[in-house]
Amino acid sequence: MSAITTISGKAVAVAGNDIDTDRIIPAKFMKCVTFDDLAEGMFYDVKVDPNTDTITDHPLNDPKHAEASIILTGENFGCGSSREHAPQSIFRNGFRAIIAESFAEIFFGNSTTLGMPCVCASREDIFALSAFVAENPDTELKIDLEALTVTYGDTTIAIEIPASAQKALVSGRFDPLSELIGNNAAIEKVADALPYV
Repeated sequence: MSAITTISGKAVAVAGNDIDTDRIIPAKFMKCVTFDDLAEGMFYDVKVDPNTDTITDHPLNDPKHAEASIILTGENFGCGSSREHAPQSIFRNGFRAIIAESFAEIFFGNSTTLGMPCVCASREDIFALSAFVAENPDTELKIDLEALTVTYGDTTIAIEIPASAQKALVSGRFDPLSELIGNNAAIEKVADALPYV
């Protein structure tokens, strides 16, 4: 795994508080064995009108945000059921970071394991950043996980992330499964030395 110290990209604001995992990835898209095909379902029920089956005016449908790789949002993002499919669908749509006021704990953990940082900023800073991005959609944001800042245009704002997640990301040790596989030889050595294995 590579260390993740900075993330740069364009952003899109998905306004609202308590955006839950059912809205992020509707249950009808969870009939899958792997996560490979989850991109289509991300926010589907708000991106497509269920009565007319037509595209809505949701920000994620706006062509000016087609290249966005960072989501801006409100409080308690990713609440509700603990389905891992929610961050997987976001990641598989090309998003590489989320800036919010706060996150649901399990969603935060699942996102960190994917190497998709979830960082917190103040409501005022997110509102200002969202307004700026709406007017300047081609603006590149830079999230610095070591300095704990987001820079856009001539503005820099402070962000927060739990120290354990920050350390895991900047050291490239955020995926426990990869850590386990990478230490297979050491695990086998210990197992061989155990009299009861």
